[in-house]
Amino acid sequence: MTNTLACVFPGQGSQSVGMLADIAKVFPEVEITFKEASSVLNYDLWQLTQLGPAEELDKTIHTQPALLAASYAIWRILSAKKDFKPALLAGHSLGEYSALVCANAISFAAGIKLVAARGQFMQEAVPAGSSALAAIVGLDDAAVKTLCEKSALPGEILTPANYNSPGQVVIAGHTKAVERAIVLAKESGARLAKLLPVSVASHCELMKPAAEKLSALLAKITIQQPTIPVISNVDVKIYDSPDAIRDGLTRQLFKPVRWVETIEYFANHGITRIVECGPGKVLNGLNKRINAELQLTNTADVASLNASVETES
Repeated sequence: MTNTLACVFPGQGSQSVGMLADIAKVFPEVEITFKEASSVLNYDLWQLTQLGPAEELDKTIHTQPALLAASYAIWRILSAKKDFKPALLAGHSLGEYSALVCANAISFAAGIKLVAARGQFMQEAVPAGSSALAAIVGLDDAAVKTLCEKSALPGEILTPANYNSPGQVVIAGHTKAVERAIVLAKESGARLAKLLPVSVASHCELMKPAAEKLSALLAKITIQQPTIPVISNVDVKIYDSPDAIRDGLTRQLFKPVRWVETIEYFANHGITRIVECGPGKVLNGLNKRINAELQLTNTADVASLNASVETES
């Protein structure tokens, strides 16, 4: 094993009813991990992920612990292989918590409490239906920023939230402003402009109240220096202290996710292979568009999970 391997962890949008079902039949780590999470949450998280309904799983208060548990379960499977030793970790939005838990900076139980609270704080920050996210595909970053400025009326918030890949930016803000931006984006030649099925608009100023509550909670949580370097979404730098982690996670709620720069950081620091550790293949798709030379694998099912392990062994 050389130091050319990195792992990335997905955020909201990668969840689905029935996720990890086939993996759970083969690897006991899945059931063990979800039982641990359920004992913290006081509800059956595995039953929710397997039976739904989807509208409950898609609520951010449930999505966040479900994805953290799924990613951590897969991490346990991967890290049981003696040659599986990533040099760098990063997570997309919520996935940053998965990265920090896997890097032993935050305990799994504390991480589950954190993301469940984070989801609650986010939901409380804005009235239901008043905020939204939309994906804009086919316009450059500068054009999307201008689009946001033109679409927001005085008193409204609308900004880029996720720089996902070249030509793909997610915007966040007040619902009416997002809807205007979708229309304007299509008029401006965007290949795609559509609302995303997310219950709250993260990574924009609307999340400032949630960030204040999260900061107070983070101050009470034990955080260690990561045993594997983790890259911050906000600054695209390796976290160098527990206080930096607290600050980064707080600002992450209302600052954009700089994913393009994160993958570029990997490539510029000798990474040639990236495993997406968690359900789905969303990040693989983004990463391929950012750097086509990277070797990308995922862990969405037993076959791809085994292939990831074989590739890295």
